[in-house]
Amino acid sequence: MTLIKNTKPTEGELEILQVLWDRQSATVRDVHEELLKLKDSGYTTTLKLMQIMFEKGLVTRDSTNKTHIYQPNVSKEKTQNLFLNKMINTLFSGSSAQLVMQALGNHKTSKEELDEIRNYLNSI
Repeated sequence: MTLIKNTKPTEGELEILQVLWDRQSATVRDVHEELLKLKDSGYTTTLKLMQIMFEKGLVTRDSTNKTHIYQPNVSKEKTQNLFLNKMINTLFSGSSAQLVMQALGNHKTSKEELDEIRNYLNSI
């Protein structure tokens, strides 16, 4: 899976991708029901967004059955890297350290997460 060049998902598309990354494949109805747990959204809005995502190459669609099955066509890791690199460069002047300090200072981090961070830093 690769992210189509110059195709950065919108916030709404990221929400849909998150559902598809978790489930690996889903119908529009499945995605819509998951999104309703987070926010009020119309079914036709979800359908239209998924059709646009298909046109952009962000998702694939199996049209062999009456109900279309969608799958992510971009990996979660590559999408995260795309946004993270842009954020580091534009908001933190290219400083990963500033990003980490901001994240740790403004977010309640569990002991387990801090241990995981320490272990990662010790391994590099």
